[in-house]
Amino acid sequence: MPIGGKEAVNITLANDAWNGSPVFSPDGNYIAYKTHSIPGFEADRFRIAVYNTHTLQAEVLSESFDYTTDNLSWSSDSKSIYFLADNRGYSPVYKIDVQSKNITKVTDDKSVRGYQINKDEKNLYLTFTSVDKLPEIYSYDVNASIYSQITFFNKKLMDEVDIRPAEQMWVEGADGVPVHVFVVKPHGFEEYKKYPLVINVHGGPQMQWMDSFRGDWQVYPGSGYVVAFFNPHGSTGYGSKYTEAISKDWGGKVYEDVMKVTEALEKLPYVDENRMGAMGWSYGGYMMNWLQGQTKKFKCLASMMGVYDLESMWGATEELWFASWDFGGQPWNSELYGKYSPSNYAKNFSTPTLIIVGEKDYRVPYTQSLQYFTTLQSLGIDSRLIIFKNDGHWPNNVKSMPLYYNSHLEWFHKYLGGNPAPYNSKELVKNNVFK
Repeated sequence: MPIGGKEAVNITLANDAWNGSPVFSPDGNYIAYKTHSIPGFEADRFRIAVYNTHTLQAEVLSESFDYTTDNLSWSSDSKSIYFLADNRGYSPVYKIDVQSKNITKVTDDKSVRGYQINKDEKNLYLTFTSVDKLPEIYSYDVNASIYSQITFFNKKLMDEVDIRPAEQMWVEGADGVPVHVFVVKPHGFEEYKKYPLVINVHGGPQMQWMDSFRGDWQVYPGSGYVVAFFNPHGSTGYGSKYTEAISKDWGGKVYEDVMKVTEALEKLPYVDENRMGAMGWSYGGYMMNWLQGQTKKFKCLASMMGVYDLESMWGATEELWFASWDFGGQPWNSELYGKYSPSNYAKNFSTPTLIIVGEKDYRVPYTQSLQYFTTLQSLGIDSRLIIFKNDGHWPNNVKSMPLYYNSHLEWFHKYLGGNPAPYNSKELVKNNVFK
């Protein structure tokens, strides 16, 4: 749209799939943007494309790069585009040459949250984390490959708390494909002691767990649990084929990955195989509900914002395109809704479950959790339902997460025997514990 103009011009008319996040080159000759190639598939690999403002032609630059890209920015000479990419549990900084299309990995494996390249491209300023390091700002000498920490906002906290790192392992999953697993041991870990295990299945489902700081990775180890999080089929960062494998197969390869990873974890010398629980959010919540009807391996489950009945979810979600793609159509013309709906396996339910949901969740409507809770209660299965009335698909970090974590610790303590929760959740709801 020219300034003062009346009609906008669609510069990506030739591509029916998603295009967005445009960034003008400093010289004004190009617009870089992210693009999909498959219409209707929201988790299609983000490619980098450029639109030439003189020839009015667009070209995809990163077709040969089999990882999804994000956070595009230009070099000052308009010859290169810097970007982040999910890659095997990390999100390093890369750059691509506009003319040759050659891609260079600028940083080593880091979970970068934001970055800025300086004008001469000799220094990169970035913020990154790891499981055992809270975010800080660093400068990075590109030629010498040396990081220098600039801020120390979290030093006091890190000096006071036994923040644990993640150990990594690979487990043969579905179809013999290795699954990347991160394991965090409890704070104050003792080598010859056995600890309860909690596995955490990620949502998305097309995303990746990373070696990055997250409350879950320290709250539960801080209460005596081994925590394991991993990237099953459907995750990004391991190639397009791996990501696409979950579509039309929600309860297939991922379930097999979950079980094989759990079987490998229970063999670790410090894991108590008789005290294992599982938790998950969004698709991870779906997987908890799926596990409920498929296995008795876990002593308890925690399902957050999870899908329970696929057919009714299709008719209520604001991401209708997502369900229609991942299940190959609508409920009346695809058998996958019935095949992979946890609600159809209620006769097998028996595992105690904590359920948490936001009443304003339009992605996975909170009625999914109401249906699940009602079913568990009707079957006489111990279950607890917490509804955050002002939250959507993600609980409020400040107002809701204290109750979120505390309720998990209560539930896990009850069934897995870790440390007691610091507060009484019912008193938390009443705002009585901080007076």
